[in-house]
Amino acid sequence: MKRILIAAMGVLALGAGAAKATTLDDVKARGALNCGVTQGLPGFSSPDDKGNWTGLDVDFCRAVAAAIFNDASKVRYTPLSAKDRFTALQSGAIDVLSRNTTWTMSRDTSLGFNFAGVMYYDGQGFMVRKSLNIKSAKELNGASICVQTGTTHELNLGDYFRANNMKYEVITFATIDETVKAYDSGRCDVFTSDQSQIYAVKLKLTNAGDHIVLPEVISKEPLGPLVRHGDDQWFDLIKWTYYALLNAEELGVTQKNAEQEVNSANPEVKRLLGSDGKFGEGIGLTPDWALRAVKLVGNYGEIFERNVGKGSPLGIERGFNKLWTQGGLQYGMPIR
Repeated sequence: MKRILIAAMGVLALGAGAAKATTLDDVKARGALNCGVTQGLPGFSSPDDKGNWTGLDVDFCRAVAAAIFNDASKVRYTPLSAKDRFTALQSGAIDVLSRNTTWTMSRDTSLGFNFAGVMYYDGQGFMVRKSLNIKSAKELNGASICVQTGTTHELNLGDYFRANNMKYEVITFATIDETVKAYDSGRCDVFTSDQSQIYAVKLKLTNAGDHIVLPEVISKEPLGPLVRHGDDQWFDLIKWTYYALLNAEELGVTQKNAEQEVNSANPEVKRLLGSDGKFGEGIGLTPDWALRAVKLVGNYGEIFERNVGKGSPLGIERGFNKLWTQGGLQYGMPIR
């Protein structure tokens, strides 16, 4: 009798789990992905005057939407400040946060989130006016520094200046726009942020040529998308979309040739694009989920190049963001 009762309870538990709506179910029912992004950071997530969003982080959400809907436009963007971004994800207001957010232990273990990958390997740096004639961050003793509150940058500043026995004055602002405007107007000597962000905001300054980025990088800032704990299928979908974009670049599958590559003789390409196996089933999608993402948005290299790479206004070198086969850190896990 006891064994029968235990078995019955197990069946009920399975039934309850199967009946529970998942994030993917909610996204499909809504007909769009809710994506949290910055309030405007060129190259990463920025709207034009018609409200059309572009950028590296934006394109990742477009790739997820393409994998789900076969339509990269089915995304609703929610611009978020650094202070508000985590609350929006925790509350369910967004499905994924794709907004220059650093992967740290505390964020990964105490906020109820999972980081799905590193879309951009970054590090914190400094920008100053050329007129100050400063060539190194080691010369910043006594400087006033503008920084956005609610970021890892405040903590990194303290670590760096204590380690180098220097003093500084920190001036904090709630949003990146306020921080940039304060620096541009001369309220502080230094602007600090992720180096990628520094290159982006430099374009917004009144006279961009009057400013230089110092050579020091004082921290590790692995930036990537994150989701809430508790829905492993959704976590897997976001994570494997990221890996699919990397694998596509490594295998030479591009936005232009993706449909033709379905007939490739390469087993890895066939698994990636869904012509061999049913790998999409594990994330609740059809076998050609990755084909849709690459065909409609592009592989990781294409996304990087058009948004922040040498051919973009930011002109950033790939650096650590090269594929592992080219000496970088980007490494897509195998689809098999």
